Amino acid sequence: MTASTRHVGRARALEWTDRDTHVAWLDAHLRSLLDFGRAVVAPGGGAAYLDTTGRPDPRSGVRTWITSRTVHVYALGTMLGVPGCRRIAEGALRGLQGPLLDREHGGWFHGLDAAGRPEVTVGKSCYDHAFVLLAASSASLAGLPGARDLLDEACRVFLDRFWDDSAGLAVDTWDAAFTTLDPYRGLNANMHAVEAMLAVADATGDPAWRDRAERVTRLVVRLAAEHDGRLPEHFDASWAAVPDLNRDRPDDRFKPYGATVGHGLEWSRLLLATEAALGTVAPADLRPTAVVLFDRAVADGWAVDGADGFVYTTDWSGNPVVRDRMHWVVAEAIAAADALHRRTGDAGYAERYAQWWDYAAAHVHDPVHGSWHHQLDPANALTDGVWPGKPDLYHAVQAALLPRVPLAPTIARAVRDGMVTS
Repeated sequence: MTASTRHVGRARALEWTDRDTHVAWLDAHLRSLLDFGRAVVAPGGGAAYLDTTGRPDPRSGVRTWITSRTVHVYALGTMLGVPGCRRIAEGALRGLQGPLLDREHGGWFHGLDAAGRPEVTVGKSCYDHAFVLLAASSASLAGLPGARDLLDEACRVFLDRFWDDSAGLAVDTWDAAFTTLDPYRGLNANMHAVEAMLAVADATGDPAWRDRAERVTRLVVRLAAEHDGRLPEHFDASWAAVPDLNRDRPDDRFKPYGATVGHGLEWSRLLLATEAALGTVAPADLRPTAVVLFDRAVADGWAVDGADGFVYTTDWSGNPVVRDRMHWVVAEAIAAADALHRRTGDAGYAERYAQWWDYAAAHVHDPVHGSWHHQLDPANALTDGVWPGKPDLYHAVQAALLPRVPLAPTIARAVRDGMVTS
């Protein structure tokens, strides 16, 4: 598929996303991101936490979610034929197959501390296990050693421990021994579970995983309608919203207070991905809800306080709460704008896409050390109160690659099957 054939039948001006020159830039940027993480493999397997220059920070230990995202990213690089990526993907994968795996109680530890000991006080989270599913799916498609066995085990653990079939949603956190389930329920874990379940379906051929993903989107569609496009993130055990959770620490890394602007954008893209994956049986309200979430996130979050960039969170009236700019938010904005542009043909989304790449290039890309600055203050100056260092390539890599693949299948299957625009 060439860039010029991606919008056959649409008579309109040639947009950024159609241009071979832009596609070439995306490819070059993707390769620069993969270069940044060359030192990420930790001794003994897994992925290290990288500092601002790409060097491992041993004080931060090894995290399952960072390791899983690293496997995913470098499995993509492996399938794209980028030299050196297979070694990194296999090295990170060994962490999921070895020290991060709990052989006594099952599942995966949240991480290893600086001394290499499993962190047993944090518990077992759906967030971590969703990324193990994603990593194992991508690694399996890339043909990495032991990846299919890992995927089978990850699927078993997810269904046994995290999937609540009666609710059609995933629970959030167990203790380390899988004996006590925390009453907290979270939308963030379910968001990444949707991404992972779509990936599992494409890696295994089992359509039941797409059906599970669609069931989760039912809640998102309802919440978007009930809350004017601002999604509650936190719930109790009966799935009643807890809107004031963490009001006293609103910049919590994983459970911030209020509406998270970037999640509105990320859900917008995932609803379109779910729609595309389901095809003719997709619910009719996925695309309209994707538009509502996107529009609300942009209205509440983009350049609302005197400078370009997305604020991190807002209250339930849309007023900014945490004004810092997180790198992953603009990455998800880029991907969502591109997905909506392709789904609707509306050139306004292409204009946003170009605007946000311009912003990322001006403020977020690090031309000296590489990768993306993970956190900027409201004036777009560097800060690190929430995200020190540059531990995560996942959002930036997907922002550079998603515009080059179809809305379905999922990104790893599209890469494996040669569906990347070049």
